[in-house]
Amino acid sequence: MLSWRVILPFVLTGTIWGSTWFVITGQISGVPAAWSVFYRFALATPALFLVAAAMKRRLRLTGPEQMLALGVGIAQFSGNFLFVYHAELYVTSGIVAMMFALLMVPNAAFARIFLGERVQGGFILGSMVAIVGVSFLLWHEWQANPDAGVIGGNVGLGIVLALVGILAASLANVIQANPTGRAVPMVSLLAWAMLYGTIFDLGFAWVTAGPPPVPESASYWGGIVYLALIGSVVTFPLHYNLVREIGAGRAAYNSIITISVAMLLSTLFEGYQWTVLTASGMVLAIAGMVLALRARRQKGVQVQQSGRLREAPSEKVE
Repeated sequence: MLSWRVILPFVLTGTIWGSTWFVITGQISGVPAAWSVFYRFALATPALFLVAAAMKRRLRLTGPEQMLALGVGIAQFSGNFLFVYHAELYVTSGIVAMMFALLMVPNAAFARIFLGERVQGGFILGSMVAIVGVSFLLWHEWQANPDAGVIGGNVGLGIVLALVGILAASLANVIQANPTGRAVPMVSLLAWAMLYGTIFDLGFAWVTAGPPPVPESASYWGGIVYLALIGSVVTFPLHYNLVREIGAGRAAYNSIITISVAMLLSTLFEGYQWTVLTASGMVLAIAGMVLALRARRQKGVQVQQSGRLREAPSEKVE
């Protein structure tokens, strides 16, 4: 029977990550998305280094380890988040969260290509069911937008941006699973990767959006603090301890909580309207994810769900 030391972090991480998708919407209203990404990680990076130091993890990386951290940082903390923030300009936050729940699909494909990991038949079946479910949700989102037929400021553009963000996050997950990455304490690799990503975010924001704005809204800065400290720094140690306790395969099920919370918040605060089509899509997406994740538990794979990096012990699998 699971104890509270497992149940509590399981529920907390899923709930917090589910809420971050909605909080992001407050960071892109009136402030360039690129600057909001930079502000978030400019605060989270030193905090994560402090966490690594408090956990007594080594912070000095070798040359190859630093290059890996650079690659992970550019893909995860720049490419992934920059595309996600911009996607939420056009697509409901809960839908973007639901799309990211399918991150296991490109993860499996990239792991097969770069790491030689095999894909189970049950995983393919479950993934197909989940993709159909998410497609129902996206179709409803497309129909609800009067300009959906034109890429350039609408749902279509948001879907494309989210898909590119998913690929960036997936690439980061797979490359950090190589032998070099496995030799580095995860929190240390994340700290350095976040630093490199933050530096890139600064340059990208300045080039694309001009000098940094200084919003006066207390709610904006409150959101930055929440996303940086609660949504990034607090949840990582909780999640990795959870992975050690019950394995990455079982820990991955908190993505069900994540998308449920994200869709609930979209319904309450973004006016998301449920229909037979969207309800069916939600059911199919969750059922497919469960089938796929259960299949992945048959073989060790180091992957990620809900846009967050994770470390999978070899004896417990997804």
